[in-house]
Amino acid sequence: MTTWNADEPHDRVRIGPLGWAVAGLRGVTLGVVTYGSLMLLLALRLVEVPVFRDRRPFTPYVTQFVCRSAFVIMGIRYRIHGQPMRKKGAVVSNHASWLDIFTLNACQRIYFVSKSEVAKWPAIGWLARATGTVFIARDPRQAKDQQRVFEERLRAGHRLVFFPEGTSTDGLRVLPFKPTLFQAFYTHGLDHTMHIQPVSVVYHAPVGQKPRFYGWWGDMEFGPHFIKALAPLRQGRVEVIFHDPVAVDAFPSRKELAQYCEEVVRQGLESRLGPTANRTDRA
Repeated sequence: MTTWNADEPHDRVRIGPLGWAVAGLRGVTLGVVTYGSLMLLLALRLVEVPVFRDRRPFTPYVTQFVCRSAFVIMGIRYRIHGQPMRKKGAVVSNHASWLDIFTLNACQRIYFVSKSEVAKWPAIGWLARATGTVFIARDPRQAKDQQRVFEERLRAGHRLVFFPEGTSTDGLRVLPFKPTLFQAFYTHGLDHTMHIQPVSVVYHAPVGQKPRFYGWWGDMEFGPHFIKALAPLRQGRVEVIFHDPVAVDAFPSRKELAQYCEEVVRQGLESRLGPTANRTDRA
């Protein structure tokens, strides 16, 4: 997978004794809440699977509770603009960090579409599988099977979330949206029933830190970045901007739909960050 990299080296953040203590307390608390709730989620799945099959009437509420609690534990202020759509379809968003999982789950009941490698990650892969993540392998031989799974989840009423940029960034830009995954909405009549809601996720760094403080990209390791994000005594904030959903069949092809969503998401980012967000990296 091609990963976006900044021209400048990663920002080095010094963490003092107080920062380590704060990060440790927050990390332990977050772990207890997350994995304690996971046990409840797995117990509820024992009921959902035989009774409701593909539907998940209970467990998404557990996931949403954990993600809302995460921002309270981390001390990151959280604000929503607009409303999550109620129509069938999917959500597309810019991708800045592993924090996006908490950010987008906290305000709606959704399921992520992720690269298949994530399923093998320690701890995180287990959580992803338990919460109903749809894994996509970059193998043409599996394309038909993946398309079938994608359609089944959509027809079951699952609202899927995917990141068309294909990689995370520093949170100050929106990369070109890849139209590949949008093709799933133009098969077997889905384009006449599905809607897409563009969402802009905007992170504001803690006072005194660089604007890209929460961004996670390139060869950054998860552990150090996780500690860095938990350490500030006075945290920053995140905004989630829900734009108006659009009908898939309002666009003649996946390319036009992808380009429209990209422009809307970028405008949302620019409306909060100003000129620093006006970077497309198309060169």
